[in-house]
Amino acid sequence: MIRKKLIFILISLFSMIFYTQGQTNSSQARAYLIGPGDILEGKVLGEEDYSFKVTVDDDGNIEVPFSDKPVQAMCKTERQLRAEITQLIARYVRDPQLSLRVAERRSRPPVTIYGEVRQQQQVILTRQTRLLEILSFAGGVTEKAGGIIQVFRPQPPLCADPKELEEWKAQATDEQEVPSRLYSLSSVKQGKEESNPVIYPGDIIIVQKASPVYVIGEVMALREIPITENGLTLTEAIAQAGGFSREAKTKEIRIRRLKQNSKDREIIVVNYDEIRNGKQKDIALQPEDIVEVGRAKRGVGGTILDILTGGARSFTQVLPQRVLY
Repeated sequence: MIRKKLIFILISLFSMIFYTQGQTNSSQARAYLIGPGDILEGKVLGEEDYSFKVTVDDDGNIEVPFSDKPVQAMCKTERQLRAEITQLIARYVRDPQLSLRVAERRSRPPVTIYGEVRQQQQVILTRQTRLLEILSFAGGVTEKAGGIIQVFRPQPPLCADPKELEEWKAQATDEQEVPSRLYSLSSVKQGKEESNPVIYPGDIIIVQKASPVYVIGEVMALREIPITENGLTLTEAIAQAGGFSREAKTKEIRIRRLKQNSKDREIIVVNYDEIRNGKQKDIALQPEDIVEVGRAKRGVGGTILDILTGGARSFTQVLPQRVLY
């Protein structure tokens, strides 16, 4: 019984150690790195003459009254800078107890995310953040989102890994262009590391809108339908338009498609009935396609039947009514 209790206690102690280490590593990974414009506040216990409140200059330095030289603060954490300044104060004060904090964070511009997200906004980052988390913070993407996310980096990130900076520079095809990268939305959603980059302050994230297809004519609802990253077929487009009306000419659907590098359109005629019966392959629609469903010609007998059954309501409503006394 005692042995079981000892084992339980040892397991608990090891769990606490690993938990504490995990918390420490996590907090270090999220530690804020000081930059130009930040306002720092330091207080020494019992020694008000050594307290200070300073702004980090453009070179990343601070001026403190007890040091003849500027103190480099840029890209250091509060803990690192506190240890360095404590050594300076120790020349004058025995065992100084210094508390140091970033009173105001002003060195990082916000991240901007807009396009096809539910909440377009600017986000101030206080820790390392990746693209997927930013998308979630913006409420996710809308139904009109395409398959591409573009991340612009207008300025080099502060305190970033030099290798990452070189990678971003290499992707700029023109010196006048803002460095950017394209990411597949599906890969981002899957959490793939190569498609889930670290986002830095000042980055601009654009979720591109899907290219539309237009469905017109004899369908239940005229629609502008986005082509998502999974593509869009003719049958899917017709279904999203609510299906055909009773007068639809399903054997001769016209797809008006833009010619390559031209504003002119070619006409593709499709027999929808053969697609439905499996005799013809479904058609993959392209951006800016216009799907036109024509009206079938009806005989006199069909028109009379519609009138009797109420199917030709739109036709009878336009006829004048008179009362025969």
